[in-house]
Amino acid sequence: MHKKKDVLTTGEVAKICNVAPRTVSKWFDSGQLRGYRIPGSKDRRIPVSQLVRFMRAHGIPLNGLDGGTTRVLIVDDKPEITNTMSEALEKGGRFEVKLAQGGFDAGVIAEQFRPHIILVDIMLEDINAKRICSVIRENSDLQDTRMVALTSALTEGEGQALLQQGFDAYLCKPFDIKQVIQCIDETLSILH
Repeated sequence: MHKKKDVLTTGEVAKICNVAPRTVSKWFDSGQLRGYRIPGSKDRRIPVSQLVRFMRAHGIPLNGLDGGTTRVLIVDDKPEITNTMSEALEKGGRFEVKLAQGGFDAGVIAEQFRPHIILVDIMLEDINAKRICSVIRENSDLQDTRMVALTSALTEGEGQALLQQGFDAYLCKPFDIKQVIQCIDETLSILH
């Protein structure tokens, strides 16, 4: 299994975005596209996560990247929910989905799969919402992974508490697949 590259050169970014390398350098130098320079040289490097943000913000199709798929990890112990959601998400070819039944599985799978977004049922027995957020946030490979809490009815205050614990968004059950996709798109387009 080859490891996906996490950092790209301006030439690689140019190919993905279908523009001249000079254009990528301009984006970089103007601060629109974030990255860093290799110490001791002028070479620029752009983390894939920053490129994805830039492409989304500027309406550039993601098909040049990863085959354009968004990696989604769903953490829920109800197969009837996870199977339906993963089938619906994978149907259009935009999403690659992995499933985890609990907190431990989620950690192991997240480490290998490097999801762009994790949907977590926070009502699971072994899920400590605050803990799962801090574990993901502390892992340097998952710094840009977005977290969405799935839960039953919440008060506005409880929803705000989840956001303060580190979640990027929350969805209240019951929800349909359109709401899930909209939530994923909105959460991933938030520029931090």
